[in-house]
Amino acid sequence: MEKVPESVEQKGKLTLMLVLVTLISTFGSSFQYGYNVASINSPTPFMKEFYNQTYSSRTGQYASESILVMLWSFTVSVFPLGGFVGSLLVAPLVNCFGRKGTLLFNNVFSIIPAIMMGCSELAGSFEIIIVARFLIGICAGLSSNVVPMYLGEMSPKNLRGAIGVVPQLFITIGILMAQIFGIRNVLGNHKGWTVLLAVTGIPAVLQLIFLPFFPESPRYCLIQKGDEEKARKGLKRLRGCENVDVEIEEMRLEDHSEKAEGQLTVLNLCSFRPLRWQLISIIAMNMGQQLSGINAVYYYADSIYSSAGVEDSSVQYVTVGTGSVNVVMTMLAALIVDALGRRILLLTGFGICFIACAMLTMALKLQESISWMPYLSIACVVVFVIGHAIGPSPIPYVVTTEMFRQSSRPAAFMVAGSVHWLSNFTVGLIFPYLEKGLGPYSFIIFGVISLLTLIYIYFIVPETKNKTFLEVSQIMAKRNGLEACTDSKEIHSLNPGLPVVVEEAAINATTF
Repeated sequence: MEKVPESVEQKGKLTLMLVLVTLISTFGSSFQYGYNVASINSPTPFMKEFYNQTYSSRTGQYASESILVMLWSFTVSVFPLGGFVGSLLVAPLVNCFGRKGTLLFNNVFSIIPAIMMGCSELAGSFEIIIVARFLIGICAGLSSNVVPMYLGEMSPKNLRGAIGVVPQLFITIGILMAQIFGIRNVLGNHKGWTVLLAVTGIPAVLQLIFLPFFPESPRYCLIQKGDEEKARKGLKRLRGCENVDVEIEEMRLEDHSEKAEGQLTVLNLCSFRPLRWQLISIIAMNMGQQLSGINAVYYYADSIYSSAGVEDSSVQYVTVGTGSVNVVMTMLAALIVDALGRRILLLTGFGICFIACAMLTMALKLQESISWMPYLSIACVVVFVIGHAIGPSPIPYVVTTEMFRQSSRPAAFMVAGSVHWLSNFTVGLIFPYLEKGLGPYSFIIFGVISLLTLIYIYFIVPETKNKTFLEVSQIMAKRNGLEACTDSKEIHSLNPGLPVVVEEAAINATTF
């Protein structure tokens, strides 16, 4: 079957409107996710002291070590637990309020807990912090799924990879800013830690002010709401041109091709054969992303560096350096993902993580007997962060958007987000016990998970770069054991008014 001539294929441009909506949505949402992952790392001793003093003022005696460890572990792990709850809200909210509407509503789960955390010391209550961390986790659970969905549906296919990595880029920027603000001479001290926690509300306020001026997802407007005029108007603003007919018709074709499916719920999705391998793939990638140990590094970076022999006075600066590397490498991933593809970055990233974990285990085991081993330990952590930043961290969000069409995407993100946050919660909760029980061998577990995820991706996950959602769907049809539609009459019957170029593209999309 002949391919669509190069001359008629429209390449999407990075317009000012697309740049602005990407920056506003990611700074207002994704940034907060990253910031709240790392914000309690540096002020840990001061927060524990506050917990102890509060406990003492109520009971007349200081908390035992076991009670303090339990309270602190719960404070850390309640954030991903909230993220799991937020993920469960994704499908009903985005289908009811739209992508942009959900992001605006989500600011409630940021501004209120920011105020709560800022006032916690004044109120003399550590319970306020724990509740606030749960609420801010709901915010992160929603934003980590809705932002990639929103941007993926608005981006032209040739830029979808790069724009899809931007949410992860702002997560890493949020982590870095929390690390910088957490330096002892800034806010990571006895007087400033409540302000450090409350800063997370500022991006939410800015998003609440500016996001209403930007368009809703055109795909949501046309396919789910049937409002072609609003979809066309939004596309014109995003593309910076008047002629958006090809994209509108491609959306119509997608709409017609999935009419039989209807709006899939999570239960329908789990039993729907045409999406079986897509579902298994996003579960595998999201489990691999989190269970490979990246959040063990984020949550307990200071203790990892201390165990590697770094002086206490220097730990926070080494952590900031690692955060800077994370930002730079995620930025590199955004620049190369549409040129090299999603698959190669995932394979390379998980491969690097596997090697780094193996080397880190050896370095930590031998650091007491060989003087230069602590430096190798630090290098292994940095290499691990580099590997994760170029593939495992950002790419699963992009692939989740591309593997599913409009009717199944909300449910797919709900499943992917639930797996992501449950895995995140598991790592945050059990890593201190793994570190205590297994010592350096705890990273062997993360290395094995990285290797298993790499093997799965190599054999199952296809390349999705520069393809429409319908094309990716047809590629996966073969994996699911279904026949692809290759007949031009069948394609044309879906939409008799379809332009020839779009009809040919649709036929090509269904040909293996």
